[in-house]
Amino acid sequence: MLGQRIITAVGLVAVLTLVLVVLPRDLAVLALAGLILMGAWEWARLAGFRSVAARASYVIACAAAMTGLWQFAQQPSEFERAMTITMVGWVPLFAWIALAPGYRANWLAAVAGLWALAPTWLALARLYLQDDNGRELVVFVVLLAWAADIGAYFAGRRFGRLRLAPVVSPNKTWEGVLGGLVAGLLIALAGRAWFSVPAAGFLSLCVAAVLVSVVGDLLESMFKRQQGLKDSGSLLPGHGGMLDRIDSLTSSVPLLALGLGWLGMVA
Repeated sequence: MLGQRIITAVGLVAVLTLVLVVLPRDLAVLALAGLILMGAWEWARLAGFRSVAARASYVIACAAAMTGLWQFAQQPSEFERAMTITMVGWVPLFAWIALAPGYRANWLAAVAGLWALAPTWLALARLYLQDDNGRELVVFVVLLAWAADIGAYFAGRRFGRLRLAPVVSPNKTWEGVLGGLVAGLLIALAGRAWFSVPAAGFLSLCVAAVLVSVVGDLLESMFKRQQGLKDSGSLLPGHGGMLDRIDSLTSSVPLLALGLGWLGMVA
């Protein structure tokens, strides 16, 4: 299984590289939207939609939300407002995970999916469209989240004892969170050197993003558990579905886009 996970991960990195480097800018933005909409197709099942028509309707609703956000957030101040509201919205989602993980409401799960996915695409698109270093910013925020996932996975397997959220995801541990922080910090240090930005603000933002990424992961895990699902899908051998790979991005990327704007790295 580990070998399969590695092969799939290499394939994902190759696809992302092709999207960011080879495709024209407009097509790359649409390709990023396509990846998010794959996640929406899978999230529809987490919200209790079973038929093809219902799941397709949910994907269309997500595309409409993405389009609306794009139209709203044309100016930097509007983009900042959209990302701020997005992160405020994660507070009740975190409360749901922490206080009432057994409470099942499919319509709320559907709303949560739109809240998680549409702003993630907007943030990725805004980062990518930066004139000087857009590709590097997208690669960085994705690598930060994925490094945290990998660090948490291996640290949890090797050292995990204290369960983080046993009702939501029994395999996640506090030791895994610490391992994710260490791995994320290594990527953050490399990013700080690459982008030549002040260390204190940049590293603090990255640590916050790694911690917040855990919430995105747990939210998806909660909905999978409520629906009796092990994975969000079967698109990626060894990993599950697309959503299983981008769940941590849904909470961390909007925060990073907001914070990078405060640091003057996003116009």
